[in-house]
Amino acid sequence: MKLRIFAGLLLLPFLFLLPGCNVVPPAQGDFTRFYLLSAPPQPAAAAPAAPAAPHGLRLGLRSVAVAEYLRSRSMVVRQGANELSLDEYDRWAEPLDTGIARILRTSLVAAPNVDRVLAQPFPLDGDRDFDIAVTVLQCEGVRPESGRVTSRFSALVEIASVGPRHKVVAHLNFVAPDSSWNGHDYAQLAGDLSEAVSGLAREIVAALPAAPRE
Repeated sequence: MKLRIFAGLLLLPFLFLLPGCNVVPPAQGDFTRFYLLSAPPQPAAAAPAAPAAPHGLRLGLRSVAVAEYLRSRSMVVRQGANELSLDEYDRWAEPLDTGIARILRTSLVAAPNVDRVLAQPFPLDGDRDFDIAVTVLQCEGVRPESGRVTSRFSALVEIASVGPRHKVVAHLNFVAPDSSWNGHDYAQLAGDLSEAVSGLAREIVAALPAAPRE
């Protein structure tokens, strides 16, 4: 009897190799989708173009910080007043602060009164007129308990002069207009939030003081 049990145990692993035995579940496809913020296309230069300012501003993008709950790669959707949904399959392709900083640099340097935009760590020979610090408070979709589904973006901005007379010259409390979102198209949500970041860049440019170089 013991010999039969022992022989049965020896044969057990080979039973899994018999045709039709599917003990390992089939591999599941990866349904994850990744999204990027995108800068708006720059218009083609008109001819003749207006001459650029001889001494455009030199800016430093000192920091772009996002609220703690936005640091996940998952795209965030607010459900009602206090509930957040982080979608497992719809994710940012890069950290959100990195993407926002990229769009801000691209949009700022395209402004006619800006010569260049430097990012941290600043080079030793990178003279700057103003430094800009951005804190993003909201960058998400919103599905309210009732009412219109939207995207939402808001940020605080500090613009400070650089040098021995360092001082804060402007504060911005930016709130992008809510845009309609259908609640499930995350490519559209990424596009809406991209436009909001570009709108933030336009507000920063409008708030910059004139600073002629010496």
